[in-house]
Amino acid sequence: MNSRINGFYKQSPSDRLDTIVERADLSAEAQAALANVGLSLGDADNVSENVVGTIEYPLSVATNFVIDGEDTLVPMAIEETSVVAAASYGALMARDTGGFETSVSGPIMISQIQALDVADPHAAKVKILNEKSDLIELANEQDPVLVEHGGGCEDIQVRVIDTPRGQMVVTQLIVDVRDAMGGNAVNTMAEALAPEIEQLTGGDVSLRILSNLADRRLARARCRLDPAVLASDDTDLSGEEVRDRIVDAWAFAAGDPYRAATHNKGIMNGIDAVATATFNDWRAIEAGAHAYAAQGGYGPLTNYEVGEEGYLACSIEIPMQVGTIGGATSLHPTAQASMELLAVDSADELAGVMAAVGLAQNYAGLRALVSEGIQAGHMSLHAKNIAIQADVPQELVDEVAAQMVAEDEVRQDRAEELARELK
Repeated sequence: MNSRINGFYKQSPSDRLDTIVERADLSAEAQAALANVGLSLGDADNVSENVVGTIEYPLSVATNFVIDGEDTLVPMAIEETSVVAAASYGALMARDTGGFETSVSGPIMISQIQALDVADPHAAKVKILNEKSDLIELANEQDPVLVEHGGGCEDIQVRVIDTPRGQMVVTQLIVDVRDAMGGNAVNTMAEALAPEIEQLTGGDVSLRILSNLADRRLARARCRLDPAVLASDDTDLSGEEVRDRIVDAWAFAAGDPYRAATHNKGIMNGIDAVATATFNDWRAIEAGAHAYAAQGGYGPLTNYEVGEEGYLACSIEIPMQVGTIGGATSLHPTAQASMELLAVDSADELAGVMAAVGLAQNYAGLRALVSEGIQAGHMSLHAKNIAIQADVPQELVDEVAAQMVAEDEVRQDRAEELARELK
């Protein structure tokens, strides 16, 4: 399968769907799910609570990705006009230099059991650790199917932490959740161990819940960019100049949390869109990413430097708590179609794809920021939205939008005026 589709953005939505179905050899079920926009109220009611309707996001496909040697078409659900274009452009820039290489530390999640009012916290810690084997066995009894598939609780750690309410004993379960996101599995284990922890500590167990700082479930991606693909015709900047400005932009984020917040938001634009398309929990991913970025002072999740032969070396390391089985993904036919399009075999592989998308999104945005500016691309897409909002006939939208951008007058009244003139 070749993810390079020339002129894909120029096709009609129905033609794009036909192209994707043919390229990815999608099943009839996946094709039907993608063609039939909408989630039934019955299905929606199974996913959420107090359902009265649904709200739709556009489902797009980012092209050009080569990830670990495989061409990959990436589903992205998002309402921001420039995100899919930036991801596709970022993937294209890396394509001739081999695309993205990824690695994942493993599908390990952490669940915490909080014990309060412990008379001797450090002695309690020793007691818990002395019973580690039995506690692990009890935890694994809660999910024999997970254990059967090679997962389960692998370790137990105990921390005595100082808080504004005094010392607390926190028992942490280290669980391999395989291809699930794992929240339900680790929470069930923590609930089961709570009475044992209470007895061992002599304290009062309160919280029994997973941690979304999934720092044992890290996804990494890297690529390198030839400076030639970074050159900006609009500003006459050379590729080397743009490359160096990107490194300077990263250094700005590394030194200033105000900039780092926006830098990381650019990364999450891409990752959240893939998470939404596959019905993974983007909120958990966001929480873990920003908590990870804040360790030792808030900073960027990506890294840029000038590498061998003057190439721009790009990398990302980010917690990625995603699943390919269970959860809401299995309840939404379009999410299932998105998973079929991705053709990933495991949660680790999905995590690698999402890390690569986040990296591509980030350096594509940085390239625009340090050269022609972010508004150049944004404004042309924004102008189309304004033209549509002004009820410009479909056949005139592109022409009206281009004229407004050329005049630097992107307004609804101007769109209406141009439409009347062109008619």
